Amino acid sequence: MANAVYLHIPFCDYICHYCDFNKVFMQGQPVDDYLEHMNTEMKHTLERFPTNGIDTIFVGGGTPTALSEEQLERFLKDVQHQFGPYISDKIEFSMEANPGSVTPEKLRIMKANGVNRLSIGAQAFQDSLLTRLGRGHSVAEIREIVQMAQAADFKNLSLDLMFGLPEQTVDQFDESITKALSLGITHVSSYSLQVERKTVFYNQWKKGQLPLPTEDAEADMYALLMRRLEAEGLKQYEISNFAKVGYESKHNITYWKNNEYYGIGAGAHSYIEGVRRANSGPLKQYMNRIDETGFPYMEENVLTKDERMEEEMFMGLRMREGISKETFERKFGQPVEAVFGEQLNKLINTGLLRDTGSHIALSEEGFFLGNEVFQEFLAV
Repeated sequence: MANAVYLHIPFCDYICHYCDFNKVFMQGQPVDDYLEHMNTEMKHTLERFPTNGIDTIFVGGGTPTALSEEQLERFLKDVQHQFGPYISDKIEFSMEANPGSVTPEKLRIMKANGVNRLSIGAQAFQDSLLTRLGRGHSVAEIREIVQMAQAADFKNLSLDLMFGLPEQTVDQFDESITKALSLGITHVSSYSLQVERKTVFYNQWKKGQLPLPTEDAEADMYALLMRRLEAEGLKQYEISNFAKVGYESKHNITYWKNNEYYGIGAGAHSYIEGVRRANSGPLKQYMNRIDETGFPYMEENVLTKDERMEEEMFMGLRMREGISKETFERKFGQPVEAVFGEQLNKLINTGLLRDTGSHIALSEEGFFLGNEVFQEFLAV
C-alpha cells in the first residue's frame, strides 16, 4: 500500500541545458486545464488504490513555483482536498522551489496549505556557471530565496548543488559548498552532471563543445563534498544526500527502501501493488487519456519477485545504512545471502561492500564506485 505521493508540475520559465525531465515552457500552456486533470487523477487513483495514511508528499517538476499565486493556491487546495483526510501529523510535505520564481505570498500559500519543506535548486554559487547551465537566476537570488523562506518560518530547507560541470574547478565547487553552508540550510543534495540525450549539453558534447572536468577532478569534488559536509554536521545518509540529524528526506527514503508510492501528473511514475506505472508525458496526451479512461497510464509493468529483489539491492545500497538482512528476508522469504551470495562475496572481497552483521552496505571506496556495485545485481 502506498504511503507517499509524488506530484509533477511540468511547467518552467526557462529550460536548463542539462535537464531531461518532462517539462515545457510555461508561456501559452493550458496550466489550469492541466491542474484540473491532476485533480481528477488524484481522485480516481485514491478510489482505485486506497491508502491507510500518507507520510510524505513531494511536488517536483519542471518548476512548481512557476505557477502563479492563484494557480499554486488552487493546486495545493486540491492536494489537501484529495489526500488531506489521509495525511499523518508527521507529514513531510516538500516542494521544489527555484530562485527567482518565489514570492513571500507564494511562501505564505505553501505554508497555509501544509508545505513544510523546500528543495531549492541552487546548483552553483558562481553566476558564470549558472549562465553556462542555462539557469534563470543569479547567486544573489539563491540567498534571497533562502532568507525569504527562513523569514516565512520554513525550517527544513534543502539545497541542490551540482559538480562535474563544464569548466568547473575544484576550487569553485569548494566555494559553492562554503556559500551553501553559510545559509544555515538543513539538507544538501549533490549530484554530478550526467549528459543526457535531448538536452543542449548533449548537442554541445557531440560537437566537442562541452569541456568537462576530468574523472579525477570529479572524484576530488565528491571527496571534498563528503569531507566538508560531514565536518559541518550534515551526515551523508545516501550517496548524494546529506542532512542534519532528523532532516533526512523521508520521501526519497521511500524510493531507496523500495516502498510503494503514488505518482500524479504528466510523465510521473508510480509503484502500487507490485506494479510500476508510467504516465503519458505530453500534456495533451496525458489529459486525453484521463478524459477517455480516467487514468493517464501509458505503461504498466508487473514486477517479478526476482526484479523486486534486484531493485531492493541496487536502491537500498544507495543508503549509508545499506540493506537490512532482516527486512530482506521478511519481504522475500529467504536470506539475502541465499539469493545474492556470489555477488556479495565478490564485492566484500574486493572491498566495495561491508557486512555489518545486520546490514550489507557500501564501503567508503564503494561510495565512489556505486554504479559498478549496483550493476552486479541487475538481471542476475
